[in-house]
Amino acid sequence: MLVVVGADGRSAGAIAEALGGAPASRISFHLNQLEESGLVESRREGRSIIYSAIFPALSDLVAFLMRDCCEGHCAVCDKAIALFAKCTGRPTHPVD
Repeated sequence: MLVVVGADGRSAGAIAEALGGAPASRISFHLNQLEESGLVESRREGRSIIYSAIFPALSDLVAFLMRDCCEGHCAVCDKAIALFAKCTGRPTHPVD
């Protein structure tokens, strides 16, 4: 979800609502874990904390998983490779 919304990000409450009403506190807990791992960042906007994906870190994670998963057998990752080939190049940062 955070990848799709890009740099605009989403609040924990909005994410919880989109996920069918999961408790915002539970969503916040998991978002904090992602932030501590360096995959997500947060910023304050008024009373809300907005979370957004850190795209270079996510890219590094995907690259690591594909290297580890494929182990030289690229057919294992064919679906993922096909998806990456179709990348539309949406902006991953605010456009002025």
